[in-house]
Amino acid sequence: MARTDETTRLDSPKGMRTSVLPTRRRNGSGDAFGRATEGIARAMGTPWFLIGLTLFCAVWMGWNTLLPKALQFDSAAIGFTALTLVLSLQASYAAPLILLAQNRQDDRDRVQFEQDRQRAERNLADTEYLAREVVALRLAMRDMASKDFIRAELRSLLEELDRRDAIDDGDPERRADIRG
Repeated sequence: MARTDETTRLDSPKGMRTSVLPTRRRNGSGDAFGRATEGIARAMGTPWFLIGLTLFCAVWMGWNTLLPKALQFDSAAIGFTALTLVLSLQASYAAPLILLAQNRQDDRDRVQFEQDRQRAERNLADTEYLAREVVALRLAMRDMASKDFIRAELRSLLEELDRRDAIDDGDPERRADIRG
């Protein structure tokens, strides 16, 4: 079984890979053809490819139209048959290469979707846990004594202690003030 690294794994999105160019592997890779076809398909989808192909066709037709008959290799009189064959060959290879690259991208997207789904489930579970904790804290806070409640209780305890002290001292004036 071939060993995989970060550049050959399908579960790693293209943007997450660190190397710009694919690295060569000494032990060979069964995925080298797939990576090569993706590179070709990616290049065919650029404006530079279309500009290059247009220039190629323009030079081909110009060469076979403007130069002397001895230097021409594809006659304009028969509709540039060789150019048509070259373009047909290019198109016949381009379609399967693009489909292969699209299938590989679909595989990567499927893996990425699964990872996103798992991450969303974890986030939901974490959010639910935190919501339960907040509710538990709110319930616990209702049972806790507030600062004003503690002050009132301390005041009443101090007053009760003052009454006891007055009774124990036997001071009649103080007893009258406290009772009164």
